[in-house]
Amino acid sequence: MGDFLPSYEVNRLPLDKRIQVLNMLVEGSSLRATARVSGVAFNTVLRLLADAGDASMDFHDSAVRHVQTRHIQADELWSYCYAKAKNVPHAVAAPEEAGDLWTWIAIDSDSKLVVSWHVSETRGIEHSTAFMQDLQSRIAGRVQLSTDGMLTYPEAVERAFGRDIDYAQLIKSFDADEDRPKFVRKIPVTGNPDLELTETAYVERHNLTTRMSVRRFTRLTNAFSKTILNHRRALALYITWYNFIRHHSSIRATPAMAAGLAEYPRGFDFICEIVDERMPPLAPRGPYRTRR
Repeated sequence: MGDFLPSYEVNRLPLDKRIQVLNMLVEGSSLRATARVSGVAFNTVLRLLADAGDASMDFHDSAVRHVQTRHIQADELWSYCYAKAKNVPHAVAAPEEAGDLWTWIAIDSDSKLVVSWHVSETRGIEHSTAFMQDLQSRIAGRVQLSTDGMLTYPEAVERAFGRDIDYAQLIKSFDADEDRPKFVRKIPVTGNPDLELTETAYVERHNLTTRMSVRRFTRLTNAFSKTILNHRRALALYITWYNFIRHHSSIRATPAMAAGLAEYPRGFDFICEIVDERMPPLAPRGPYRTRR
């Protein structure tokens, strides 16, 4: 026999455990490593990534607006979903979305803020245009833009900004067996860019930070993305952490603080709060029988 007791407990991880899981996910741990170290079930870790990633996408979309900047650097970062494009024909049960992925990143050279990002399966004109249009919607005033020499950039910049931009490309030529560029050319494309400021070093360094922080971007690893959606979620979580939580040593603040988008550094409890705000109200569970 037993008593019927009403239960209003929510079956949810404690806040400190959620913070631990999120912290590990942006510090280079894979999903399974995070589950092992934190003692949280793998599916729970995956669900928390999904919730935090979706909340981070919405937060970035609303919070990173009207950015005051003088110089933007943009670049692309390669990764893949399920299998590399060359291996997809031989992969077992490969989904339709399997293959190479490209992550487009635009950062403010002064504050190091990630202003815009975009994930696509190709580097075609439709995706470079979507990336540039999103960037244009987030900045205030005329800026100087620097990119590499990818051929689709000039048309994409023209579609998004028209003539209201100072834009130049940094073109590097490499020998087949050398890591260092053989020569570098700076080519003005639109407006009156200052070629002394035409550089992609900051965004390329940020690409390294991304590969070190998000395990699915690390080269030669089995922690690759299995779906594009979770790839975007992991990236969104990382960028919110990078912009609003992570202390940047060179500017001695978070990028969001340096850009004037925040007054103080946030914590992972803030991400948990925006996750909870998106959740529908939980109805009390029915009574259950306790054993004696």
